[in-house]
Amino acid sequence: MLRNSSEIVGYTIGASDGQLGKVTDVLFDDKTWLVRWLVIDTGSWLVGRKVLLPPSVLGHFSQIGHQFSVRLTMQQVKDSPGIDTDLPVSRQVETSTYDYYGWKPYWSTGLYIGSYGLGAGGMPLMTYGDSQRRSDEIAADPRGDDDVHLRSIRAVTGYHICASDGEIGHVEDFLVEDADWSIHYLVVGTKNWWLGKKVLISPRSIRGIDWEENLLNLWVDRQKVKDSPSYDASTIVDRAYENHFNDYYGDGKPIDRA
Repeated sequence: MLRNSSEIVGYTIGASDGQLGKVTDVLFDDKTWLVRWLVIDTGSWLVGRKVLLPPSVLGHFSQIGHQFSVRLTMQQVKDSPGIDTDLPVSRQVETSTYDYYGWKPYWSTGLYIGSYGLGAGGMPLMTYGDSQRRSDEIAADPRGDDDVHLRSIRAVTGYHICASDGEIGHVEDFLVEDADWSIHYLVVGTKNWWLGKKVLISPRSIRGIDWEENLLNLWVDRQKVKDSPSYDASTIVDRAYENHFNDYYGDGKPIDRA
């Protein structure tokens, strides 16, 4: 199911013995366009405390209260590493969170959901050998301590979109597939170019991102975007819509979602 990131921010996260808090941000990898972390504000329960949870630990979603459940206790989360959201989330912070819960990280052997050997959140537990191998992988990672590919959806919302022949609008929202937590589309408002129209842009159409200028550059020109399948809040983005969208743009530049 595709979910608007603007709706995900604000969802409640429920532990096995109470409410943990609310999602205040979503962190994605700008190379794979996969959501890696949800930032959870624990609110009045742990004043001023924010923690990270990977979306793979989320369980049942209840429309009542817009709440995701997780198989964690409040005490487990209370004792988990906190984060300073004023700074980039470093690989060290990610590692300490995975180590605390005994989960395998996304950058090593992948996430395997099954019925055996799972930790409290439904993610696979690490063995000693896993831990040693991961330490070696982290030490060999050329990105070093700070993972420069992690980006905040809240921060990127509002970025300008520039086609190959000029600016066309700005990012208003993201559509996230909750089956694998991949970002399928950016919702782009174009009111400064042509009145009232919104369009979807696939990450495959993004040529590059200028983080200093808050700008996303596209492979395609403005006319291509203007003539793309229409979109508004009432549009059902189902398989038929996506097939039509992909046929219109073609395959584009492939995304490595490793």
